[in-house]
Amino acid sequence: MSHYLKATDTIYDITEKYPETIELFVTNGFEKLSNPVMRRSLGKTITLETALSMRKINQELFIKKLEEAIEQSLPNPSAGLSPMKKEDGGDIRIEGVLPCPIRLPLMEKFEAWMESQKDTLDYKVDYNLKSANLGLDDVKDRVIAADGNADALSDLYLSAGFDLFFDKKLMGGYREAGEFEDISDVEQINPDFDNESISLKDPKKQYAIIGVVPAIFMVNTAALGDRPFPETWADLMKPEFENSISLPMRDLDMFNAFLLHIHRYYGEDGVKKMGKALLRSMHPAQMVKSHISKEGNPAPAVSVTPYFFASMADKKGPMRPVWPRDGAIISPIFLLARSKNREKIKPFVDFLYSKEIGEILSSNGKFPSTNPLVDNHLSPEQKFMWVGWDYIHSHDMGELIAATEHLFYHASEKESL
Repeated sequence: MSHYLKATDTIYDITEKYPETIELFVTNGFEKLSNPVMRRSLGKTITLETALSMRKINQELFIKKLEEAIEQSLPNPSAGLSPMKKEDGGDIRIEGVLPCPIRLPLMEKFEAWMESQKDTLDYKVDYNLKSANLGLDDVKDRVIAADGNADALSDLYLSAGFDLFFDKKLMGGYREAGEFEDISDVEQINPDFDNESISLKDPKKQYAIIGVVPAIFMVNTAALGDRPFPETWADLMKPEFENSISLPMRDLDMFNAFLLHIHRYYGEDGVKKMGKALLRSMHPAQMVKSHISKEGNPAPAVSVTPYFFASMADKKGPMRPVWPRDGAIISPIFLLARSKNREKIKPFVDFLYSKEIGEILSSNGKFPSTNPLVDNHLSPEQKFMWVGWDYIHSHDMGELIAATEHLFYHASEKESL
């Protein structure tokens, strides 16, 4: 018997009381629950036992997973910490988001490490590391509310995405003022990200990157027809793929990274062509099943999706993962530290940059690590596409993201989703 919920509880009641369970539902086939409207409408009419029965999911095991997710969010009395809810008053503050598929194992390691450090760290730590599907809106609101006062910021931020960290109206202004520093002290990052075709090491030594979220695409051979099999991003811009491609527009970090890379390598014309190619938006977890047409809508011929979700595709089905020959587009997982509290933050940076965390990123979640000691098990053909630091430093990324979105949506003649 669960201490927190019953099998007869509705999905809505469970996710409202314990929002940390949403990611678990989404990554186990209940993709519609990522949408708040669907949680309110559909979730109020279906009980947990009914939902699990429909999906043929073991009820006892799934409830145990729900309990684990809930307990991860509860305060830890022995350490005096609130892992999932930031409290005011800590000597240092850590916040951000973690990729949904690996958040739980990462949090388990993080909390175990915190417990092991309780006699060493003689200061209070407040942290809020939530699931990426919950978004960064609250983090952005706090950055805006700081209104130029760097001391109102958290001491360490962890997240994928470009807008929060580079938009001059958000972190970009503080970056230009020299508030942040790469304190990882890692001189040589993983060769997968430091070679003749890519360099992820920030030359200004302000940002650390602990890993990346690669985007590749999946080809639906059942919907492809007589069109040539696409192998590059440029192939997706050809006229024959207009109104045929699904993009991860609900994953804003990945979508922004996608648009920026297309703009960097293919210009405004490339962004417009991708807009014309858009068929619809999906949550990445839906894309592994995107060969199935629904409600009379055609199935996309190609779906752009994070590598993790592409690796889940049924090998017996029509979906074929494709690592583009011109490289997987990446959304870096940034680690942004304030230089002011370097000594107190340093142990946390070292842990998050450690081989142990790198191996969780790389093997469990298909998010390749920049730690030089980690084997990402990538073949020579699995290269990456990276906008480059020169491109980042020469643009106002907030304005550029808005501009590329405008071009994209205008070309697609669809409203922003």
